[in-house]
Amino acid sequence: MTFALDPSPAPAPAGIKAVCLDLDETLLDVEHASRSALRELVGTDRAWPVWQRITDQHYARYVTDEIGFDAMCVERTKAFFAAFGESLDDAEAACRESLRMAAMQRSWRLFDDVRPCLDWLAATGLRLAVVTNAPGGYQRKKISAVGLAADFDAVVVSGEVGVAKPDPRIFRTACERLGLRPDEVAHVGDRLGTDARGASRAGLHGIWLNRHREECESAGVPAITDLDELPELLVADLVLGTAMEPDRLTPAR
Repeated sequence: MTFALDPSPAPAPAGIKAVCLDLDETLLDVEHASRSALRELVGTDRAWPVWQRITDQHYARYVTDEIGFDAMCVERTKAFFAAFGESLDDAEAACRESLRMAAMQRSWRLFDDVRPCLDWLAATGLRLAVVTNAPGGYQRKKISAVGLAADFDAVVVSGEVGVAKPDPRIFRTACERLGLRPDEVAHVGDRLGTDARGASRAGLHGIWLNRHREECESAGVPAITDLDELPELLVADLVLGTAMEPDRLTPAR
């Protein structure tokens, strides 16, 4: 669905004054890039579910500070090839990870709904921020590579601030950098617990970007299936002054 709106509306009344957005799988189509890189590395798409499972396990260790990012990448690669019966030492795993990473970076791209949404948000007078989990240099490289470096008033990265989503402190850090109270800020992300519910617990308006239309009896937060739906959700608060309702725009089950 596309929400048609005057591209340069009048300044919004009291309500939401800024929107924070997650980066990976919200703005940047990381799955496309990662799948392409893995296919280039091993020559098939059939290993993708194994890579996903192992990535989830190892990335959780990084987010909780159990392991550094570079070490996590090497350990993940070793675990992935071990799942297919191949034992790698650290040097070989690092070499293969370097090849995969280079291939992935060549495939970084925005989702098609990102640019129109960001343009509308900026035209509405809302301030914009990115709130993302990963090393600072790595995430900032992504932002620059896909042409978003000039779009945000603040970039808040877990590797730079020392706390990761869903910790309330990273969301509050974003609000402080925007010069706003949490209740004046919405946060949009693809992970229900990490992004939407995490932001809500920090006092922001959490919004779940449910791109894959996952089944959920009660998200407890407003939900959209693409960024084309975000203006319609925000307008109720910005223009009509009404509160966003949980599960608004959640796809029919």
